[in-house]
Amino acid sequence: MSATAPAIYTTQPVSVPRTGTLQWWHTAVIYQVYPRSFADSNGDGLGDLPGITARLGHLSRLGVDALWLSPFYTSPQADHGYDVADYRDVDPIFGTLADADALLDRAHQLGLRVVVDLVPNHTSDAHVWFQQALAAAPGSPERERYMFRDGRGEAGELPPNNWESVFGGPAWTRTTNADGSPGQWYLHIFDVRQPDLNWANEEIRQEFRDVLRFWLDRGVDGFRVDVAHGMVKEEGLPDWAGHSAMISEAESGETEESGPDAQDDVDLGNAGPMWNQPGVHEIYRDWHGVLAEYGADKMLVAEAWVSPLPELAKYVRPDEMQQAFNFAFLASHWHAGELRGVIEHSVQVNDTVGAPTTWVLSNHDVVRHATRFGLPSAGGNVEPVGPDDRQPDAELGLRRARAATLLMLALPGSAYLYQGEELGLPEATRLPFDVRQDPTIARGGGLGRDGCRVPIPWEAAAPSFGFSPTGESWLPQPEEYGRYALDAQKGDPASTYEFYRRALRMRRDYALGSGGLAWIDVDHPDVLGLANGELVVLANTGAEQIRLPEGLEPLLSSIELDQHGDGAIFLPGDATLWALRTQSEVGRKPFGPD
Repeated sequence: MSATAPAIYTTQPVSVPRTGTLQWWHTAVIYQVYPRSFADSNGDGLGDLPGITARLGHLSRLGVDALWLSPFYTSPQADHGYDVADYRDVDPIFGTLADADALLDRAHQLGLRVVVDLVPNHTSDAHVWFQQALAAAPGSPERERYMFRDGRGEAGELPPNNWESVFGGPAWTRTTNADGSPGQWYLHIFDVRQPDLNWANEEIRQEFRDVLRFWLDRGVDGFRVDVAHGMVKEEGLPDWAGHSAMISEAESGETEESGPDAQDDVDLGNAGPMWNQPGVHEIYRDWHGVLAEYGADKMLVAEAWVSPLPELAKYVRPDEMQQAFNFAFLASHWHAGELRGVIEHSVQVNDTVGAPTTWVLSNHDVVRHATRFGLPSAGGNVEPVGPDDRQPDAELGLRRARAATLLMLALPGSAYLYQGEELGLPEATRLPFDVRQDPTIARGGGLGRDGCRVPIPWEAAAPSFGFSPTGESWLPQPEEYGRYALDAQKGDPASTYEFYRRALRMRRDYALGSGGLAWIDVDHPDVLGLANGELVVLANTGAEQIRLPEGLEPLLSSIELDQHGDGAIFLPGDATLWALRTQSEVGRKPFGPD
């Protein structure tokens, strides 16, 4: 216990408040919906668009500004919708185009914007274009839509280069000619059923302009661009000895602690000639113009696993995208020094291009942060956890997750939430191997990403916890999910759900999204302090509680504060506090005992 309050003072501001005309995406909190796992309306065990529409009131009451829908397009579901066969229609398992229109209408009635996923790096092998390519001859216009190449070796028996798939195994698959003889090879940076498109082909570029307009005409407010850094490959497709992964090998190992000297530019595992080529920016400048046809309030957000951070900032230059996910922040450990470095560098590089920073802690591709923070690594972009692995400390993980979320929501810019995190939902780490469905598993990709995709619980006593009227669920839900159900948390001031609601309401009340950032230096290595407008934020990443200095009025904390009989207030370990200054000097000059 720290019996005396640490000395605290404000440094020079890192970023000034945003002024001028603000678009909704400058400050929005956007909630990701993974359609398969949100709400099932027809009882088949798969979530669907009518189920989402029926639950939109939850998002409105939660206090978010928008929702992002993962893919719901026509698809064989080899990669759960990220293998698109028709970009202009809804897969029957999710509903119909009329259902999509109804969802858009209801969301807009509730004041929610809608962002939809766009998957432009590859199609499904069931897409009509790829089927035409397989039937056509080498060098034909049909094959020029994709990355077909002759093989190496005397008879073309070797792949065109040595690239590996992100999902494991070779990135090339050989075709068979109509007469049964071996044919050309095609590139698939991901699964064999996801052939990469050839973005050097103007036909591809025009097709996606038309796809953008199709959904903009139906009223969508923006697009999340899948694999935004991968659509253009280096000329000549040179050999590369590295391996690409959504989870960096450098970040996947468990360590006992991370120090303040940890790199603020996390290695995100995406180097090589297939990633982050200069030509991708030409595409986004083109798309920027398409969106501008529909007004200034449409947006693009990049899923770009790119480092260092100045490279990521290129995606949000004024004539390109509006947002880019900050995966360096997601991959950070729960350590004050490391978090400060990532936050400061992120804000600074985005300020150079006039873009908001876009914060995120969880999504459908990574281990939920309530679990990551309960592992010995205390965060990082960890590998999926299985039933035979060391299990996380669930209580510690949720405690740190709430603290990290409160820190994130205090930062200027936009923030994304992943469905179920407002319930404190942990990763389903004990899923049996034989029920997992991620296509990465079959290609040697380990346990896959199913643990973060298990359907979320709505009602503690209902079959499948209210996910489906029949109790069906495409992935089994852990028994302990019942205690995280929405109806078990509503009205409980100590619940994670009510905590999120308070945080989101205060974030809006204090205009934190459009605010500035100044560090409050704290004479304690485990405490990160910052100021955003009126708000003072203290994040205690250590285990030891610290005494709060005088001159602060607590507003919201991620866990209950400890108040002693002498009036002293303590911030527990692994907790974050939002407070107001009650003395003008607080946070502006040194105070408290040195």
